[in-house]
Amino acid sequence: MTGRFDRRRVTSADVAREAKVSRATVSYVLNDSPHQKIPEDTRRRVREAAARLGYAPSAAARSLRRGRSDIVLGLLPDWPIEHVRGQLVQQLTNALAQHELTFLVHSAARPARPLREVWKALTPAAVLALDAFPEVEAGAMRAAGIEVVMAVHGPGAPLVAEEPIGAAQARYLGRVHRRLGYARPDLERLDVLARPRLDGVRKVCAELCLPEPDVRTVPVDPDGAVEAVRAWLAADPPVTGVCAFNDDVALVVLAALRSLGLRAPRDLAVIGVDDIRGAGLAQPPLTTIVRDTDAIARGLARRIVDTLDGAQVCTDPLEDSLRVQVRASA
Repeated sequence: MTGRFDRRRVTSADVAREAKVSRATVSYVLNDSPHQKIPEDTRRRVREAAARLGYAPSAAARSLRRGRSDIVLGLLPDWPIEHVRGQLVQQLTNALAQHELTFLVHSAARPARPLREVWKALTPAAVLALDAFPEVEAGAMRAAGIEVVMAVHGPGAPLVAEEPIGAAQARYLGRVHRRLGYARPDLERLDVLARPRLDGVRKVCAELCLPEPDVRTVPVDPDGAVEAVRAWLAADPPVTGVCAFNDDVALVVLAALRSLGLRAPRDLAVIGVDDIRGAGLAQPPLTTIVRDTDAIARGLARRIVDTLDGAQVCTDPLEDSLRVQVRASA
């Protein structure tokens, strides 16, 4: 029965013919319209026909019913899409799906299509960006009827604060170590995350009356990392504990220590962020800060939905519960 529909999109009229009911009945059944007394046998016949033909309501039809699109466009900056960011995308997809919203992701990594072309083609209900984007672009989106335009990070009041991460690292190491270092990534485009994390380390150092942290850029190559480790150990007073931007940077520091015949935490304690899969397999296993990305995803989804529904929306940063996963490196 499906062969005659192979070359064009299956419509509700096709489903109606297959199920031997009216198009209105198909619409009532597939949209779960309330107050329609349709026998269960008819409902089952319509659903089976729709599944058999591979029918899917068009996005335009759904938008007309809702009065808006069901798409939330997620904008990823040109950052490495590592474990935690991939996990957050999946959790946002799940959280928004619970509100019958579809999360589509667009990466700014070149040679991507220009952002303006993407949102104009999709006309999403909302745009959620991990990093800030030009206000002129945000204004154009709002003028086109996109109701929610949010940036998770960037200047102003971020939806997710990064400073507490650095503070948690420094508090953990500062209980024992009297001079801390900070290992920042060598990708400038990650500064929007690295700067506030370093600010958190600096504030805790001041609270604990520790010297200003010794900040070194740690590239993902053995020679550059070795240079940073040597500089920390040669400082006056020497650095004995390092807060790394994330686990990837922390693992490079651990590798540099090994190449110098040194070991954490005996010669230099190291703490990372994110608890990536390889953290527990490192030598020695890496102490790290663990974030509740699922709670962050649910919170972001809730704010998008509340804004779309015209409800009052809290402007404070989302609660980001942090815990230290203690392992042998610190």
